[in-house]
Formats: sequence, structure tokens, C-alpha cells
Amino acid sequence: MGVPFVDLKAQHKSIQAEIDAAIRGVVEDNAFVLGPAVESFERDFADYLGVEEVVGVSNGTVALQLTLVALGIGLDHDVILPAHTFIATAEAVSHAGARPVFVDVRRDTGNLDASLLPKAITPQTRAIIPVHLYGQPADMEPILRFASERGLLVIEDACQAHGARYRGRRAGSFGRASCFSFYPGKNLGAFGEGGAVATNDHELATRLRRLRDHGQTERYHHAEIGYNARLEGIQGAVLGVKLKHLDGWNRARRAHAAVYLEDLARTGLTLPVEAESCESAYHLFVVRDGRRDELREHLSARGIQTGLHYPIPVHRQDAYAALGHREGDFPESEAWARECLSLPMFAELSFAQMDEVIQGVKSLRLNTVPQSNKR
Repeated sequence: MGVPFVDLKAQHKSIQAEIDAAIRGVVEDNAFVLGPAVESFERDFADYLGVEEVVGVSNGTVALQLTLVALGIGLDHDVILPAHTFIATAEAVSHAGARPVFVDVRRDTGNLDASLLPKAITPQTRAIIPVHLYGQPADMEPILRFASERGLLVIEDACQAHGARYRGRRAGSFGRASCFSFYPGKNLGAFGEGGAVATNDHELATRLRRLRDHGQTERYHHAEIGYNARLEGIQGAVLGVKLKHLDGWNRARRAHAAVYLEDLARTGLTLPVEAESCESAYHLFVVRDGRRDELREHLSARGIQTGLHYPIPVHRQDAYAALGHREGDFPESEAWARECLSLPMFAELSFAQMDEVIQGVKSLRLNTVPQSNKR
């Protein structure tokens, strides 16, 4: 039957009437940039995360960049981040004028290995950006302790972790600030680009609101050189609707993950590990396989779409060649890049579709004729 990697049409169909009404309200108000819908979403998302302030911006990368700028991090400063992440995490550091300093990740989760932080710190280090990769929070307790002991800022990259929890608290509520992306395929996705910064620091939020709007304190009064990084009204309206459904969608994702974990347990794949005290939002369901490319081609031939997140580690990208890293510098990140394969994962995924994926994997890995699971 074929299985898509993600099916946004199915999600949108389930909430079409709500979305139409919300967008119609923006059109009737002519509030297309910032405006009431954005303000309402900012308040609701802050309440959801358990933080004081949320500042909507144009995308997740800009959220990271503006946060660094607003915190005074820039030229001649170092920022520590994992080598296994989407390049946007490093790009934001570079665009702020600082230097990304990579550390390796844990073999089990793919998240930043806090035990390696002492080797990465320099006299110029000002901040750490842990990434909650694939929807699972990084191990924040040792990261926060290390940062506190050395006077460093912690900025969470929560762009894949909408609704995830660490020790009972929402991801995005631990650092001085946290940054979210609302790219359409995220657990909480807009109808285009969008992002946000969450924080308990009112002064930081005030500066972020100024920076996102050309440095304005009021109309045509510019206190500093800012950016055009405002969240659009329609995106705020869409996000406001979707936020009400996020926990339900995440419960469905976790249920799907449980099926995958049970039925793929004896296939030889390295399956996701949910770390102690974490509740993953399963933005992605990433397996590892030494025969990754063979498995991907096999599934594709059966009409099953997969993804690669991320096949080239950031320190090996041409964009960061000037940093002088070599193959082998971050072995765990490089192993993840060689072996990672993302299987279909979205809230509306049916048991029949999951069965198609599971049997597709088994038909190669077990070298047997698959039998239906009859779920």
C-alpha cells in the first residue's frame, strides 16, 4: 500500500474546521504580522511549557541566533554544542559571531554527552546548547550543574521536542532560554516557517521582542540594529489551534513507538532508547543499522518512505571545514551518521501502515516470508 514518511494531509483534515476559523479571524482583523493571534499563542505556549514568557519569531534558527545575540554572545566567544545535530544549531552560533565548539554524543540516545564537557571548555566559552534530538530531552541535570559551576549559560535547542518531558518538566523549561521550531513537519508545526523562544527572564524577552522587530521600542523608534524576524499572524493562529491537540498527538506517537519497539526487537536493528527520567515526544523514530543503505533501498522498493537525520555530522560539513576537524574526532556522532535511519512516524499512522513497515524490515533482516501481524 505504500507508507509516507509523514502525512500532514491526514493531520490537517482532522482539524480543518478549527484551522479555517482561526485563519479567517486573522484575515478579518488584517493582522498578518504579529498581532492578536500571535500574542494569544505566545501566552498559551508559555502556560503549556510552564515558563513566564514566549516570544514568537520567524523560524527556529533565528530563535537560536537572536537568543545568543540578546544574551551578548558573539565575537571571540565559544559555544558548546553536539556534533550530531541539524546544522542550524551551529549556524545560529556562527551568525551570532561566535565559534561552535563540538562535543560527541551518547551512544544510546544520540544526545550531548555531558561527561565530555570538561574537555570542550575554553576561556572563551560562554554557553552550552544541548539539543533534545529526535524528541528526547538531553540529560539536563549534569549539563546544568556543569554550567552553573562555571558561570555558563544554557540555551536549549528544543526544536524537535515539543511536549517532551525531563524529570516531569517540559523540555524547554530548564535553560536561561529555549528555542523551538515550528517547521511544518514538527510535532507542533505551522503552515510554513515559524519559531519561538521560551524563557523566565523578562529582560531577555523584552530585548528579543525588540530585536525581532527591527530594534523598535515603538513605531519608528529604533533603539538598536535589529532583525526582521516576526512571526506571522496566520502562523500564530494555526499554532494556537494545533497546540490544543499536541498532547494527544504525542500520546499517539508514543503508542506507535511502543509497537515498533516490540515488533522490531529481534530484527538486529539498534532501536531507540528512552533515557531514564525522560518522556520522548518521538518527533522521529530513528533506528541504527550497519546495512542502513541496503535497508533503506529495500523499504523504498516496497513503497515505504524513510529519512536520514543526519547522514553527515556537522563537523564534517564543508561549511565547517575551517575548524579543522578530521574523521574520527567525534566517533559516536560519526557512527550515528553512518547508521541512522528514520522510519515513518506521525500521529495518524495506522496499524496497517506500521505493520507494512515492520514486515518490510523483517523481510530483509530476518530473511523470511513475512506474516501479517493481524493488528
